[in-house]
Amino acid sequence: MTVTWSTGAIRLVLAHAEDRPVSLVSLRPDGPTGGIGVPLVEVQALGHGRFSGSHRYFDTPIGARLRYRSHVVSTDELRVVQHDPGSGLVVTSVFQGVSGVPAVRTWTEVEVEGDGEVLLQAVTSLSTGAFLVDSGRSVDEIDLVHGDSDWVAESRWHRTPLREAGLVPIDPAVHHQSPRSRFALTSRSSWSTGEHLPSGVLVARDDSWAMAWQVEHNGAWHWEVGETLDGAYVAVLGPADAEHQWSEVVSAGRRFTTVPVSVAVAAGGVDEAFGALTRQRRATMRDRRAPELPVVFNDYMNTLMGDPTTEKLLPLVDAAADVGADYFCVDAGWYDEDGRWWDSVGEWRPSRTRFPGGFGEVADRIRERGMVPGIWLEPEVVGVRSPLARTLPDDAFFQRQGTRVGEQGRFHLDLRHPAAVRHLDEVVDRLVEEFGIGYLKLDYNTMPGPGTDVGGVAPGEGLLGHNRAHLAWLDGVLARHPGLLLENCASGAMRMDYAILSRLHVQSTSDQQNPLLYPPIAAAAPASVLPEQAGNWAYAQPGMSADQAAFTLATGVLGRLYLAGRVDLMDPARRALVREAVTVHKGLAAEISASVPFWPFGLTDRTGPWVAQGLRTEAAGYVTVWRLPDASSAVDLPVPHLRGRDVAVAPVFPVQSPSWAFEWDAARGVLRAHHDGPAPAAVVLRLEA
Repeated sequence: MTVTWSTGAIRLVLAHAEDRPVSLVSLRPDGPTGGIGVPLVEVQALGHGRFSGSHRYFDTPIGARLRYRSHVVSTDELRVVQHDPGSGLVVTSVFQGVSGVPAVRTWTEVEVEGDGEVLLQAVTSLSTGAFLVDSGRSVDEIDLVHGDSDWVAESRWHRTPLREAGLVPIDPAVHHQSPRSRFALTSRSSWSTGEHLPSGVLVARDDSWAMAWQVEHNGAWHWEVGETLDGAYVAVLGPADAEHQWSEVVSAGRRFTTVPVSVAVAAGGVDEAFGALTRQRRATMRDRRAPELPVVFNDYMNTLMGDPTTEKLLPLVDAAADVGADYFCVDAGWYDEDGRWWDSVGEWRPSRTRFPGGFGEVADRIRERGMVPGIWLEPEVVGVRSPLARTLPDDAFFQRQGTRVGEQGRFHLDLRHPAAVRHLDEVVDRLVEEFGIGYLKLDYNTMPGPGTDVGGVAPGEGLLGHNRAHLAWLDGVLARHPGLLLENCASGAMRMDYAILSRLHVQSTSDQQNPLLYPPIAAAAPASVLPEQAGNWAYAQPGMSADQAAFTLATGVLGRLYLAGRVDLMDPARRALVREAVTVHKGLAAEISASVPFWPFGLTDRTGPWVAQGLRTEAAGYVTVWRLPDASSAVDLPVPHLRGRDVAVAPVFPVQSPSWAFEWDAARGVLRAHHDGPAPAAVVLRLEA
């Protein structure tokens, strides 16, 4: 028996029988209409365990015992209910989709039927083996695309054959049971992208079919790929007991809901897979203002570096307005009185010594120059020297066994507690009302470990509760201040997930201060974040040559241009180049906001000496080409989606690029770029078919 549900660009086929659980056997619009797959939901619970001794989230007794009970279909949602008589668990799988988008968002709801309780230790949001059926390939013919991330070394993608990734061939038929090997990635604590990226792709080696997913959670998660007796599976989940010290009790009156996961499919390779995820991210944005793409100038990166004063800011404000910035954000340090602010933050009141005439003088100048004032906050921490560390109740902070969790001289607020939420609401409301703040850069530079056990819960349950309370707080801020723009930052991009980014408007892609190291980060960012949300720093400096300044400015043009640098000290020619970048970026805003990314050299395992990243639009395409030091003077850029078409190639930034020359080979679908000037150099091109 099957259940079929489609939104047009994706079709789900779920099979079930009296002797087996529901399985998601296909996601392909033109795929098979039935079959046998892996259990749709895997559940680990105390006293029930796993079938075989392994670390995998597969072969759980509860997952195998689940049986179809009912389903409900609507235009944009499918709900499938299963029941396990052995534990009393009732499990509902929810799928939501948008017409025309080749993706769905899914999660699992768990409760108990009857009077008992069950202690959950892990529940999958997604479990399927559909990628083998839909691709028509075996495990030997599938590659896995996965990403690593670290501070100032974000978004490093790899493509690995499944057999080399850890799915070792053992001839499972001979052993009469599934292998126990797997490839697994785990994000711990509250930096959701601090070590690894929450997205992945399974792609046929010939790039004929791909399935991609992303975990949409601002905390701990886990995903894995493993082999089964007659196929393979991918399992995606939020926190679990073994990896994250998470467990939670469910009963008839106490439901647990897993973190959401989006899964997308594409007839193609890696570029097409991330194109499908891009469409899903855009379709599920909660706030639709991102396409406006106002240009933000921030005083931090390679500029004031956390040392703002009225004297330093006023000329910088004037210069930022002169080059066309729409917002001016005063970054870290605006609250500092004694030069030792790291462990004293929390009240978020402007410094009197840094702003003798009051911070209002700076905010007024920003508005006088036609810009909107912004400010930096790190809301979730309170320094140990802050008065708030003494006045807020202990239960408003993360604790373990009655002791506050401290990291680098800071305590971590627990937003499950109303006093913590009330404090942050008062801070935001005061800044908006007193200074007309219209932009908040929300930073997050700490990790509190596994979580908090306040309330007698497991630390991972406490962290998950805080994560969800944090999202509710963000929703509340935007409900009270609908004109406010919010930037997501966590030591750069250490919390770059779509739990937060479905709400916020801009994502800082890195803290990288070296412009030569930024291009690979900026080029890979659209695999994780919408192009119109990708805040790539463009920090040209007075001492740079024209080529060097264009190199760093080009990094931001096809994303969300995030200006910094000492524009107040630039000569007219250099300032004019910055103004040109801003003007070009604004002119491309509508196309950027409707584009999908592509990578001429491939997304995976590329760091230079040539770097390229493009955007596909309906009318044309754009590509940024960076030439790093020691690169050859010419390079071929494959653009396969334009193969066989006549293409006009023109620089859009810098418009005057005499050192560059280009040749289009329509038969091969290859753009040859020549640069006869010094490196580094960069150019943004329009490709019009």
